[in-house]
Amino acid sequence: MSTALQPKPRIIGHKVRVCIVAAKYNEKFTDALVDNAIEELGEIIPMARIDLIRVPGAFEIPVAAATILARGEVRCIIALGLLIKGDTGHADIVATSVTNALQNLAVEHKIPVIHGVLLVDDEKQAYTRCIAASQNRGRECARAAAGIIDVITEIEKSMPKDDKKKKPI
Repeated sequence: MSTALQPKPRIIGHKVRVCIVAAKYNEKFTDALVDNAIEELGEIIPMARIDLIRVPGAFEIPVAAATILARGEVRCIIALGLLIKGDTGHADIVATSVTNALQNLAVEHKIPVIHGVLLVDDEKQAYTRCIAASQNRGRECARAAAGIIDVITEIEKSMPKDDKKKKPI
């Protein structure tokens, strides 16, 4: 695990639409993730349209993301949530399920889905990653979103889609 935020990517000056899908559960922490992500996006993608969709918990994030992706018009989704391990393996099961679903959605739709659904041992780790500045995952997810939007934009510019794909001989 990194102990510091990655450097900020370059400023993206064109208009893009980013959707944050965030769990309400553990709201003290998820609200902080959302606030930090929105603030960071405002700095590095100043012309972005940022939509915020709140869902009950982390488990509901993938279905909301899938619905958004099916509608189109979004350049990137940032998924934010917090799972705190308890006495059972439930949090691990939910974390694995959400991780797999988000990655499958991103690959299927070819739209980045930034994974900011955190699995932590306790509230101290949650505070460090959601509220404190040095390891804030909301800011880190915003930076990852800006970085991948920039990369995909460059790929699209340098490798235009050929609608008349040549068939193999």
